[in-house]
Order: sequence, then C-alpha cells, then structure tokens
Amino acid sequence: MWQAMLSPPRDQAPEAHRREAARIAVVAALLAALDLSLGLGDAPTTGFLGPHAGLTAQLLADASLLLAARFPRAVGAFVLLVGAAMAISSQLAPGLLLPPHQLSPVTVPRATPVVVILVALHQDRRYALALTALFAVFAGRLWAPDWSITPFGLLSTLGPALGALYFDARRQLVRSLRDRAERAEREQLLLAERARFEERRRLASEMHDVVTHRLSLIVLHAGALRVSSTDEAVRAAADDIRASGSQAMKELHDLIGVLRSPNADEPLVAGAAEPATAGPIAADLDTLVAESNAVGMPTEVEVIGAVTALTPAVARTAHRVVQEALTNARKHSPGSRVKITLRYQNQDVRVRVTNTAPTAEPDPVLSGSGSGAGLTGLRHRIEVIGGKLEAGPTDSGGFRLDAILPAYVPTPESRPHDPPGPRR
Repeated sequence: MWQAMLSPPRDQAPEAHRREAARIAVVAALLAALDLSLGLGDAPTTGFLGPHAGLTAQLLADASLLLAARFPRAVGAFVLLVGAAMAISSQLAPGLLLPPHQLSPVTVPRATPVVVILVALHQDRRYALALTALFAVFAGRLWAPDWSITPFGLLSTLGPALGALYFDARRQLVRSLRDRAERAEREQLLLAERARFEERRRLASEMHDVVTHRLSLIVLHAGALRVSSTDEAVRAAADDIRASGSQAMKELHDLIGVLRSPNADEPLVAGAAEPATAGPIAADLDTLVAESNAVGMPTEVEVIGAVTALTPAVARTAHRVVQEALTNARKHSPGSRVKITLRYQNQDVRVRVTNTAPTAEPDPVLSGSGSGAGLTGLRHRIEVIGGKLEAGPTDSGGFRLDAILPAYVPTPESRPHDPPGPRR
C-alpha cells in the first residue's frame, strides 16, 4: 500500500517531470502567500493548538505540494488527512483548526484543487475518482449540507477534476489527430516514392531492351565482319568493336541496376550479388593509362596498400571514376600531367586522380562537348553503392577527383533487418 502511495507519476520523461515540478513549486509559493495574507487578516483559532493552528495546517498542505511531482499519492493522502481534520473539527471542536467566523467558506486546504488536478492527470482513474470523492465529501460537508459551504466545496473539488480531465482528453485528441495527419502525409510520400521507383524501373527495363538489342546487333555484325574479312586491320577493328560492345552491355546492365526499385527481388546495384573479385581495375587502368599517354598526356599510377578483393560493381565504379577524370583532363587541361592513386584500406578503397595545371589552351570544340552532368551522374552512382565523391580545383591550378568506395556492396539479403517485435 505504502509502496503504491509513494510511486512517482506515470509516463513522464525526466525533462517534463522537472518542468512540472517547477510549475508546482511556483503554485505552492503563491498559495502560501495567499494563505499567509488571509490567515493573518482572519480571526485566530481558539482551540488548544493555538491561534495559528489553521494557518499552520494550510501552510503544511502548501509545502507538501513541493513533493507532489515525485510522490503525488502520498501528498494527496496528506492533504486529504488535513482537510478531513479541518472539516471534522469544525463540527466536533469549533475553533480548533478553523476560526469560528472565518472570512472564507473553504473548509479544506486551499491546495486541494491543485492536488485534485495532479491526481486526475497522472494517476489511474479509480484512485483519482476515489480521492476526489473524499475531497468533495469533506469540502462540501455532505453529512451536514449548508448553502454557504456545500456548493463552494463541490465546485472547488469536482470542478478542477472535471476540467483537468476535459483538457487532458482534448490534448490527447489533438495529438492523435496530428499524428494521424503526419502519418497520412508520410504514407502519401511513400506512395509517391514507390510510384517513382516503379516508373524508374519501367524506364530502366525499356532502356535495357532497346539499347541491348542494338548493341547485340553491333557485336554480331562485328563478329561477322571479322570472319568474312581477310584484311588484318579490319579484323583488328572488328575485335575492338566486339570488345567495346560487350563491355558497353555489361556497363549498361550495371547502370540499369541503379534504377531498380530496392523492393524488387533483384539487388539494388547490378553485380552486387556476384562473388567478390579483384575486378577489372588493374587491367582497365593499364588500358586507360596507355590511351592517355598515347594522346600526349603523361599519366602514372600508384597503388598503396594490399590489394583487396572488390565486387564487380565497385570495380567498375572505380574504373568509371578514373575514366571520367581522364576525360575531363583531356578536355579542359591539355598538356597537364595526371597521377592516379589507388589506396586500399580496411573497409574501402580510395581512388584519387589529380592533374596539374594546363600548359595549353583547351580546344573550344572539345571542351564544349558533353552535357556537363558527368560529375553529377558519377556522384549519384558512387552514393548509390555507399561511397563518397569529392571534386574541386587544386591550389596549383589543376583539378582533383577523390572517391571513397566500399570494398563490397551488400545484397538485400545481407542487409540488417529490423529486430522482431511489436510494431507501433
């Protein structure tokens, strides 16, 4: 019983608990000031407890409010005990705790409405109703109703309780309506996002069908040209066309995976479910470096750290970073020197491509070609697989492209799931 009476308020966060304790302290101070002014101006009590027994009882009830935020049931029981003593003594021993002719019709502590409100808001309904009913009995002296006391006593006990319950119900209703509105807005956004995903997937499928059909025709024609031609130069060109077409189809499949819905059965990034491999970084970089040196742009490669096995999606993304950096260097920084740095770390690989300041004026036709969205698309591609891209000019007048890529891309099955439990 005592453990239940000393229990703190329910469902309150520490910050809200402190705020309420501060508000109760302010109310207790105001009630104490009011009781002092009324008690000193009212007639003294005439019982054996002394002339200030009633004032002392009021101040004790006011002081107990300082503990109401922590122990509301104990404070409620104490104030009820003081009120019962005041009401009963007015009948059995007039003048003991209440002056014989007091100015106020209050026969219970003036802290009673505050206690009733706190109990109604923070305690269970059965306890709150029982305590409020007892306060109403003693405040209204229902065993001896009096028109000068009973209505005011009922109003000062039942009124605050009903008002607190009404405003609490209204607050919960407003919160519920707000939550429902926010939930409906979130659901609307999710539906719109799902519609965009489905549209992207549909466009990706159409793009894959159309472009793959044309590329396959190019590869087949190149194969037929290689078989039918006797000229070695033509046969070599046909081999290059076949290789480029096959690589283009692989990269197209990779890019189409970026547009797939994460709710689909396929991986978000094509190739993510493939086994980890060193990937095409080394061989492709040799080719890119050879092409760059052939057009008069000196390029060197530096590898730091132990080579880590990468998934094909990450390896192709790293290749695309180097390819985009070399393409931009050829367009905007002719005559510059380029350095490619591959740094293998514990969980990721860092690709940095830096070129020096140009030594010649860029070709306006070459620098003006392209859509200008190369870095934007590259950044999106890197972020999709969980990487990060930084690009910008260097202090020496050159340009730097710095990408951090994860060592592998998790499949949907390997991604962490929410722990089992009840849904809210």
